[in-house]
Amino acid sequence: MYTYNRKLTGPYNFDQVLNRLAMDPLNEVSLENKEVKVPLLEKNAPLLVKIKAIGTFADPEFVISSEAILPQHVQDKIERTFHWDRALHEIQAHFANTNLAPIFKQHEGTPIVLDYEPYNCLIKCFIHQQLNLKFAHTLTERFVHTFGFQHEGVWFYPTPEKIAALDYEDLTSMQFSRRKAEYIIDTSRLIASGELPLDEIVLKSDEEIMKTLIKVRGIGPWTVQNLLLFGLGRPNLFPLADIGIQNALKKLFDLPNKPTQEEMLEWTKDWEPYLSYASLYLWRSIE
Repeated sequence: MYTYNRKLTGPYNFDQVLNRLAMDPLNEVSLENKEVKVPLLEKNAPLLVKIKAIGTFADPEFVISSEAILPQHVQDKIERTFHWDRALHEIQAHFANTNLAPIFKQHEGTPIVLDYEPYNCLIKCFIHQQLNLKFAHTLTERFVHTFGFQHEGVWFYPTPEKIAALDYEDLTSMQFSRRKAEYIIDTSRLIASGELPLDEIVLKSDEEIMKTLIKVRGIGPWTVQNLLLFGLGRPNLFPLADIGIQNALKKLFDLPNKPTQEEMLEWTKDWEPYLSYASLYLWRSIE
């Protein structure tokens, strides 16, 4: 067993992280033990990483353990996934002088935690489109249980290659719409064939990623923005058309109606360059 400790600069609310992760039934989370098991693929082999909190909100510290020595690029991936590569206190200080100060005080120390793989995030975006959250989780769980695999009791998403080999009927028989089945399988085929090199695309700028992915059938601005935010952790995204954000702003500012796009664009000037955090904390405020 390989282990190492990681201390952070607080604040960092790991309880909030675990509560959010626990909303997805595919995540292996223990609220009681304050730990999560992270499924990663390293050279197409399953690698399980356990993260356990031993510190506090103000002085966060974690024990990271795995079955084998973690290469530096995997340690870096863990850092990015759990927002250990950027301290939150500077972001907290930025919003203390804005009209979002009340919700940033209420949800202080909440990081942006990423999906474990960009491909997983993309698949979840496809599945969640136009579905309520409960059924979206059910359908995602059904998808992973059928085409993914378990390692030491933890579920791993299938690879693009595995999904590329499916027929559309393999998904429609599981209550996927025909159109959604086509989006998932066709996009997986593009990734598996190298026509859509996801590993290379995710290294590009937000604008370049949007221009590239928006050309793929089934991928719209909402999907790309979600990938940028929760797949890649880009810091300055604010999906103006998101109903949840509109409702959160209506509630926070006690508005008679949902805000207009012009109003939101004016407010966001004070929130840059951390619009992704404004988005996250607004969502938190109505959950």
